[in-house]
Amino acid sequence: MTTKTPLQWQTQFEQFVQQQMDFDPAHDIAHIKRVVTSGIALAELENADLAIVIPACWLHDCVNVAKDSPQRSQGSVLSAKRAIEYLTEVGYPAQYFEAIEHAISAHSYSANIATTTLEAAVVQDADRLDALGAIGLSRCLMLGGSWGSSLYQTDDPFAKARPLNDKQYSVDHFFAKLQGLVGTMKTSAGLTEAKTRWQFMSQFLSQLGHEVGHNYTEK
Repeated sequence: MTTKTPLQWQTQFEQFVQQQMDFDPAHDIAHIKRVVTSGIALAELENADLAIVIPACWLHDCVNVAKDSPQRSQGSVLSAKRAIEYLTEVGYPAQYFEAIEHAISAHSYSANIATTTLEAAVVQDADRLDALGAIGLSRCLMLGGSWGSSLYQTDDPFAKARPLNDKQYSVDHFFAKLQGLVGTMKTSAGLTEAKTRWQFMSQFLSQLGHEVGHNYTEK
């Protein structure tokens, strides 16, 4: 009997995710695939176990709770439980279940669950990297638009003399959350990539400031 490698399970995982997820604009199959790509890259650099990282990345949002839902903080735990149910059904090696469940549960920013394994750190970093860089910038503005937010506050676009309000202004979310993600990275490889991606976003803010007549200086 031939045993599948973690990479060989991916087509099956993708089919399940496509059927299971109720996508929102920031959590579509493209998001899942990017997290998988980042997760594999980080795992290889950090020597993490792909048998844990690959299913955790594919299934980390298999129960999708909208960002504005009061149940948002429970989303990762619900996804973890559903993931283990699914992996049991398809015969994935059970010795990885505990580590996979933890990695999925701990990936979420809103869940605030500490990572206790290298693989959980990799999955969390991979998911948070998708909120940075060109994709992160695009997701932020796309989601803000879907919620009816303005792009920026015209008199003080970078909140130099006012409180941040990222529910009303998309650019405020760069400072309210996204910039701070860099410092939450758990792996060396994730931190290096996060800094590169934030640099791109900082360049965007500088250009935005130039175009709207307000100097941007990094906070």
